[in-house]
Amino acid sequence: MGGCFSQEEHRLQSRPAEAAGPDGLQKSKSDSKATASVLAPPKAVVDLQVEGYGNVNIFTYDELSAATKNFRPDQILGEGGFGVVYKGVIDENVRAGFPSRQVAVKELNPEGFQGDKEWLAEVNYLGQLSHPNLVELIGYCCEGSHRLLVYEYMACGSLEKHLFRRVCLNMPWSTRMKIALGAARGLEYLHRAERSIIYRDFKTSNILLDADYNAKLSDFGLARTGPSGDQTHVSTRVMGTYGYAAPEYVMTGHLTARSDVYGFGVVLLEMIIGRRAVDDSRPSREHNLVDWARPLLVHNRKLFRIIDPRMEGQYSTKAATEVASLAYRCLSQNPKGRPTMSQVVETFEAVQNMPECQDILLQNGITGAVTLYEVPKEPADRVELEKAKQEPAVKTAAIPPVNGKPAPQSRRTRPGNGRSKSEPSLECKMYIPSPDSDEQQLGLEALASPNGSMKDHPDEDLYKI
Repeated sequence: MGGCFSQEEHRLQSRPAEAAGPDGLQKSKSDSKATASVLAPPKAVVDLQVEGYGNVNIFTYDELSAATKNFRPDQILGEGGFGVVYKGVIDENVRAGFPSRQVAVKELNPEGFQGDKEWLAEVNYLGQLSHPNLVELIGYCCEGSHRLLVYEYMACGSLEKHLFRRVCLNMPWSTRMKIALGAARGLEYLHRAERSIIYRDFKTSNILLDADYNAKLSDFGLARTGPSGDQTHVSTRVMGTYGYAAPEYVMTGHLTARSDVYGFGVVLLEMIIGRRAVDDSRPSREHNLVDWARPLLVHNRKLFRIIDPRMEGQYSTKAATEVASLAYRCLSQNPKGRPTMSQVVETFEAVQNMPECQDILLQNGITGAVTLYEVPKEPADRVELEKAKQEPAVKTAAIPPVNGKPAPQSRRTRPGNGRSKSEPSLECKMYIPSPDSDEQQLGLEALASPNGSMKDHPDEDLYKI
């Protein structure tokens, strides 16, 4: 990890949950407009081993080993900063009387960057919260040194996989808007609590999709309860993911619900344009998606040049400009200039009900399904052009004089690309996703330092003491 963490920082990551941890909510199984009540005080590991939470099961390590076929490698669904996630089945063979169900089992890596504190936060929040747009925590295991979490299985994986894999499932506009609305409702539910819950790590890899592409928020390890009383913010260590963290939070450590709104804006921008929040493989001015794209969102002619071309013909001009305007406001540098998540939900619901959107859905026969899409390779002429740039110029054969005078020489020594320097690059270049990156944690000192560099880990988690 490039030495971003000192030994002391590693120790701090592994400490038990502090008193400033989640202050609790009670379960609410009502609709998306429900408001969570005040959470019960967080439980420590000792309490969880004995009491647990009402609807959350306590599993033994042997039971989860059996459910995942002894944690076989071919059962791995993914891996992140927390640890490895396995696919499993819990049925009569695992626990008598348990209805057969597919699950996802996340095992904490004891040597990873997240530890008991994050594991405890996950159990204390999801153990008490219930909402259609939050992933369900089925159970957990805290036996000896083992720390595991058992979630409902999300058949379509993460939003990140659909947007940025080279061979991916191309999501139409309607599906992307459905996912954005579901994720917004999840954040709205958290923010509407009597004492708001700040998610703090909103990004595409933490938005999971079920078989019908319903979005559910996962990974509550970094969540915090918001300010209370006369407080305007919560002061905390800066934690999150580079590219998604709100600028005022990065600079000051002051955390508010509007910090989540900024992260939502980044994800919405990724969904509109089809690019990663940070991509160092692109020209330097386009490394940071927000810096490059946000000014273009309020200029219609420029906006329609940067929207993901895979969605061409699937949206109305009015709907696209409304969603782009919403992303623009969510990404405001001034937290007070950002909408609340309730306002975000209202905007998406209004866009969905636009007659133009309904007409396009009927015309195209779009049902929310996805199609297999492979990012096109570089065209042959562009490959030759790039090759010519790297090779030394080759002297051309002498042209005989005409009428005793030297023949005119063309200044053009390379094949042209048919565009000026001010124009954007070819679409096939613009929309090639960068390689996948592991969700490992990365020190925020590199961001804060003028000499720091984040280039090696553009999409990794950040920590700062």
